[in-house]
Amino acid sequence: SCISGFATQRATDMPIALIAHGGAGNWRPGSEEDAIEAMRVAVEAGREVLRRGGAALDAVCATVVALEDNPIFNAGTGAVLNFDGFCELDACVMESREARVGAVAALRRVKNPVLVARKVLEETDHVMLAGEGAQRFARSMGFGDHDPVTRDRHADWKDKKGRLDEVLGKHSLKMRRFLKEHPEYAGGTVGAAAVDRQGLLAAATSTGGVTMKLVGRVGDTPIAGAGNYASAHAAASATGTGEFVMRSLATRAISEKVAAGATLEAAMGEVLDELGRDYDADVGIIAV
Repeated sequence: SCISGFATQRATDMPIALIAHGGAGNWRPGSEEDAIEAMRVAVEAGREVLRRGGAALDAVCATVVALEDNPIFNAGTGAVLNFDGFCELDACVMESREARVGAVAALRRVKNPVLVARKVLEETDHVMLAGEGAQRFARSMGFGDHDPVTRDRHADWKDKKGRLDEVLGKHSLKMRRFLKEHPEYAGGTVGAAAVDRQGLLAAATSTGGVTMKLVGRVGDTPIAGAGNYASAHAAASATGTGEFVMRSLATRAISEKVAAGATLEAAMGEVLDELGRDYDADVGIIAV
């Protein structure tokens, strides 16, 4: 699901824009309308920030928080479970001003990882915190304990765990075949990109990762230039098979092409074509 929002501004202001996605992959039959409505609610939260003259970073965070809090999306509450049956969450925020970026990876038991990533940006000299260190930082910043595992996700995990030998072979850790044959199990990602009245761009992305991932797996989402990126030229958020997005640094590639004079549409088309040609990758990207 991908929803965009625009609003008319005074002539002296930059035009504002915001776009969001709810993740690549197939929605289970009957859930599409709920997902689209949830996207509309999330985008309206971010757009209202921009309408009031707020910053792009505030807008993308408001949008992603709304998606993290909705259990139908694979981010925050409702994130997919890893091989051992618990959630490890990745998130990243980035702003075009001074290339400010903050990220968390393999973060456990936090309600809104995107807000923890923002605290990394605002309160530390680091770019990314991971694992136990990220959790300790979250607690020190006032983020309380929260179990993001939902009943539906746990049921899905039990089902997949019981079917791994059948689909993959007893000793295989490769998920590509499994996900091709059962796309409804693919983990998605949520993200948003925006430009505010001052012309600043920002992007925010959050995910539970790929279903049944190995403990400790980190995807493209928290890596600036891969799953999330914002520059003076473009802000972008990716979803899909993160390993391929990392190899191509897809969101930074889009920004570089725009900086070199390409239209945003042409830049995104070239990057997505390259991903399809080089990796046969199931990837989606949004950008402003």
